[in-house]
Amino acid sequence: MSETTTLQADQIHADAHHSDDGGRGMRKLIWKTFWILLIITVGEIFIAFSSIPHEILKLIFISLTIVKAYFIVGTFMHVKHERTHLAYTILLPFALIVYFIAMMMAEGNALHFIREVIEGIK
Repeated sequence: MSETTTLQADQIHADAHHSDDGGRGMRKLIWKTFWILLIITVGEIFIAFSSIPHEILKLIFISLTIVKAYFIVGTFMHVKHERTHLAYTILLPFALIVYFIAMMMAEGNALHFIREVIEGIK
């Protein structure tokens, strides 16, 4: 997102509770986000019925879900307009949880492999 767009969004957010123009700007931002989310969701439906391999399909869905989460959290939870430290209090734990899940999956795969090797020796 460009700096100009961010500044405009910040100004819309600041004016939203003080003027009718700010309210209109915020409603326009919400509708824009709605249409973006709708397009992504319809795209997901079309992708689901395509003949893309299952593993690639999973990666596409995870990526699109993260993009949708960005728009939802940024617009409807107003994180896009908050100070950096407050945004980090939401985003950093999320990133750490995703990292933790990825490490647990890697550990589980390693243990499964070790178990297969040990059972193969017996």
